[in-house]
Amino acid sequence: MAGSPSIHVFWHEGMLNHDTGYGVFDTGEDPGFLDVLDKHPENSDRIKNMVSILKRGPLSPFITWHSGRHALLSELHSFHHQDYVNELVEADKNGGKVMCCGTFLNPGSWDVSLLAAGTTLSAMKHVLEGQGNIAYALVRPPGHHAQPTRADGYCFLNNAGLAVHLALNSGCEKVAVVDIDVHHGNGTAEGFYMSNKVLTISLHMDHGSWGPSHPQSGSIDELGEGQGYGYNLNIPLPNGTGNRGYEYAMKTLVVPAIQKFEPHMIVLVVGQDSSATRENILSKCLTAILLMVMLYDVKLFVNLVYIYLIVMSLHFFTFKLVRSKWKAMLDDGWLLEIGQIISELAKKYSSGSLLIVQEGGYHVTYSAYCLHATLEGYSTYRLL
Repeated sequence: MAGSPSIHVFWHEGMLNHDTGYGVFDTGEDPGFLDVLDKHPENSDRIKNMVSILKRGPLSPFITWHSGRHALLSELHSFHHQDYVNELVEADKNGGKVMCCGTFLNPGSWDVSLLAAGTTLSAMKHVLEGQGNIAYALVRPPGHHAQPTRADGYCFLNNAGLAVHLALNSGCEKVAVVDIDVHHGNGTAEGFYMSNKVLTISLHMDHGSWGPSHPQSGSIDELGEGQGYGYNLNIPLPNGTGNRGYEYAMKTLVVPAIQKFEPHMIVLVVGQDSSATRENILSKCLTAILLMVMLYDVKLFVNLVYIYLIVMSLHFFTFKLVRSKWKAMLDDGWLLEIGQIISELAKKYSSGSLLIVQEGGYHVTYSAYCLHATLEGYSTYRLL
């Protein structure tokens, strides 16, 4: 699979057409007394900046661009159950559906979901055919929370999971998935929970289950089942974990696990969740406030606002002390280092072949810089 040293980026402008709307954080709700509502965190602006920094940033001379495609319905069945795919198709025909909290299949969203899945499959095929060593699927909506039978966390189809199945069906005996998005890659883990052919590793903040759509806890005791026992590695990290914590986890847990597994293909699932901890607190507080307003309990509403202001003040000063300043727990320098670590593992076990799949990352500007740093780590070229 020896190919060009370029990073092959797979992208299609049609993925900007998934309109996630406005509301209070990601609720899609308008309480009626606000003049300005939030854009949903998973909006097209974040991806526009990722595209622009790769086209105009320092890494641009080393990037080769490829157009994406729509996935066929038959291609989805390798990871997703037929009934779930049918549910999505019917929801699209009926004008959309709220799949779970914050996850809206709006008019046009299904077409974009198929485009994200197909683009990721094209990127994997490119690597499998030896046309390039490193392919990056720049896609939205994200996919790593989507499970075989349900949507979750802004995700409808598991793009990385579909790509893993393509690799397995193309002759790769073992595939390793490393997910460094700040949220647990529960959907991918669920899809391969009983398989000893896929090692799923997720480094994430210790957020636990967040509801019926996300029953997995992301804890260390979720190890897989049956033949897959021991092939799911969750690495929950305390909120605020920085470079040293991630370095320790990568070098003492991730690297040895991959060395023992000896994969024939590596899939790197990336998210630049630069405000993830802040956004999770905002989500919980604002949702609670909204519910109380809807119940017209003014006294409790006032108390919740007071508590909210205290919590956010403490949160701000705590994170100021650890110098996060609302940014990611990792800085862009260490994201580059993660890229280099994974790149070296790919060279050793998969002849340098590596698929990178985009997931979260909701700070419109900072996420783009984090992406650039991450991809620089995979590149043959050192720019700084």
